[in-house]
Amino acid sequence: MIVTPARVPATGRLAATLYGYAFLTDFVLLYPLYVLLFADTGLSVGQISSLFVLWSASGVVLEVPSGAWADALSRRLLLTLAPLLPAVAFALWVLVPSYPVFAVGFVLWGAGGALRSGTLEALVFSELDRVGAADRYARLLGRARTAEVLAAAGSGALAGPVFAAGGYRAVGAASVLAALLAAAVATRFPEHRPAAPVVAAAPAEGEPGVAGRSDEAGWLASLRAGLTEARADRTVRAALLLVPAVTAIWGGLDEYTGLLARDTGVAEATVPLLLLLLWAGLTVGGLLAPVGERLTNGGYAGLLVLAASALAAGALAGRPAGFVLLAVAFAAFQLATVLADVRLQARITGPARATVTSVAGMATDLTIVVFYAGYGLVAGVTGNRVAFALSALPYLAVAAWLVSSRGRRARTVPPAGRRVGVP
Repeated sequence: MIVTPARVPATGRLAATLYGYAFLTDFVLLYPLYVLLFADTGLSVGQISSLFVLWSASGVVLEVPSGAWADALSRRLLLTLAPLLPAVAFALWVLVPSYPVFAVGFVLWGAGGALRSGTLEALVFSELDRVGAADRYARLLGRARTAEVLAAAGSGALAGPVFAAGGYRAVGAASVLAALLAAAVATRFPEHRPAAPVVAAAPAEGEPGVAGRSDEAGWLASLRAGLTEARADRTVRAALLLVPAVTAIWGGLDEYTGLLARDTGVAEATVPLLLLLLWAGLTVGGLLAPVGERLTNGGYAGLLVLAASALAAGALAGRPAGFVLLAVAFAAFQLATVLADVRLQARITGPARATVTSVAGMATDLTIVVFYAGYGLVAGVTGNRVAFALSALPYLAVAAWLVSSRGRRARTVPPAGRRVGVP
């Protein structure tokens, strides 16, 4: 396909800003150390777990309202504000560490994630669509996910030396600096506001109704428009449900990979090396997004079967070599996650894009919370290996649903200007 000169600068600036923002947002040196900070402050395991619940809950509560806010006001503004909230949290944690401060910090961090979730995808897709380059969305999103993986890996590599040099305060300062830089980069996002949702105003007594008038706040109009599209449009609803169905379980499993690695019998110092295989898989999965766009529903279902099979086999192997199969599984899951978002963005037609995307994010967060509880119960009885393997079963059900759907011949991303059926 020939790319016109007019769209090269537009997509180039957007892509550079997106990659920089994605990298800096996840370049948090506190990531591998904040649990140690909590423990060194004297928190029990139960208190630490309660902080994680609070973190998840704050994101769930704010996810959809923040999406409506992004649609009503400015997506670029929310993306600029999003990193500033965790920056405050990181500073508070290392300056005045205590349980109440950690709790406030997680609320701020969760709120920052909610401001970014849905908003970023909506802005990127809308700007690409505006210049006739919506077909590049999967490529850009896949590379952004890869930037996030590289940032997390880099922060893990640097956290140790920085901590050795300056302790928690040095690590916290580096994390705050990265967040401030992410906010600065966000101001470079291009933004052309879509038309605001039209909500008919209730007529005064004796006065005929007038379309286009509304006494509601703009964010409430965006919220209603987004929820209406998600509820009324079958294709949007199906694509929305696919996001948590694909994303939540493997996203939750990521928190337990260290335990699974230790269960293979390797020394503690070898665990990070096994996890590097998974990081490599995530990187490959993100970069394969442009190729994955060619998958039909049947091909997408096959991708999920491959991921589920590799996940179960790698976990049940009980040996370090099994992490090679787990890396394949994580690569396939990363690709499937990117394509699920591509599918959703391609089917949203209304102006409340961030709101609809945030609904998918909220559903994902809720599913992850349920998964955490279920995994804890199963792993407590069967161990991590069997719990990992059983976690693959829902993906086989999703694959069967895709194959049996009427839209299995439709491509993952519909051609420009057309909408195609989805399961």
